Amino acid sequence: MSKIWDRIAGIGAKRPEAGAGQGGLFRNDVPPDAPGGFSEAALKGLDELEARLPPPGAETRPASQPSYRQTARLKADAAAGGGLVRGEDGQARPHYWGHRERLRQRFLSGGHAAMPEYELLEMLLFNAIPRIDTKPLAKRLLAAFGDLNGVIAAPQARLLEVDGATEKVYYQLRLAEAFAHRMARARVMQRHVLSSWDALMEYCKTVMAHRDTEQFRVLYLDRKNNLVADEAQAEGTVDHVPVYPREIVKRALELNASAVILVHNHPSGDPSPSNEDIVMTDRIADACQAVGITIHDHVVIGKAENASFRQLGYLG
Repeated sequence: MSKIWDRIAGIGAKRPEAGAGQGGLFRNDVPPDAPGGFSEAALKGLDELEARLPPPGAETRPASQPSYRQTARLKADAAAGGGLVRGEDGQARPHYWGHRERLRQRFLSGGHAAMPEYELLEMLLFNAIPRIDTKPLAKRLLAAFGDLNGVIAAPQARLLEVDGATEKVYYQLRLAEAFAHRMARARVMQRHVLSSWDALMEYCKTVMAHRDTEQFRVLYLDRKNNLVADEAQAEGTVDHVPVYPREIVKRALELNASAVILVHNHPSGDPSPSNEDIVMTDRIADACQAVGITIHDHVVIGKAENASFRQLGYLG
């Protein structure tokens, strides 16, 4: 007799009276000597079920771990670190109840200047993470990437390593980055670059300073030194980017540009030009001089400061 049947027999199961039913486990046409009044098909099913059961005393666990993590956030003594509070209606709720709306109203009434970075990041994360408290994630992201600029520019692989960050969080940050780049770019496009140099450097810093790989950009200027095009000419690794002087000159001629400004970043944060940077700039200068194109400057973007080749004496 199977273990399953032993359990069923142990609760007093027996063959029902005639006419008790016409389907399921119990049937009227079961032979009188059938155990407990079960049909042959039912007994076969019980045997198959028994075959799937683990041996007695075996330790079992789920085939895959749940994607969520059980916490004690809503316990009265540990709800998100602040416990429960009782509202005017007498209901006990987590201390952060209504926090999102309070934060929105504070932002709308007082602006962002007085708000710390983690609160701005919290509000940005509202669109990616519904309902739950986003403050812990905002603080983890800032701790991982240093400041709001670092979080917004964080590469996908590193961002998703932070506990609580998801693909939706990554999307929301990329969207914020796109807005920042477009707004900074609008301040310099079709403007006289040499008279708005600070705005140009701020734009370059916004776009490049927090990248984790080198990027080489070329700013193309017309005869009035207005910025007519801003293009990433090459992408590289953490300490090298391939640059082709012929491609820069070719593109300048296509745009009818009279001058260029070269810009690249150092992911290390130190903007000091390397020997390779100096050699590369000389090669580009030779190619541009051959067709009458001026190089106004080559700027290396660091985390906090920039380095100008012209100010350092590397450009004539």
